[in-house]
Amino acid sequence: MKNYEIAAMGKTELLTKIEELENRLADINFYKAIELPQNPMVFRNSRRDIARMKTRLTQLELQEKSNA
Repeated sequence: MKNYEIAAMGKTELLTKIEELENRLADINFYKAIELPQNPMVFRNSRRDIARMKTRLTQLELQEKSNA
């Protein structure tokens, strides 16, 4: 997911997408024990996407505090 896509998301969208990606990452880790994934970069990309979204969420929260 690109940074501009994350920047365009709202707070609720970010929260739902983070939850979705964390569940997906947990599923991938579970199935990794059974069979190696075809694309090992999925782990890395998912973790990075989650980190980007959490960073954007923190930025939005700080903006709300400074505006209040």
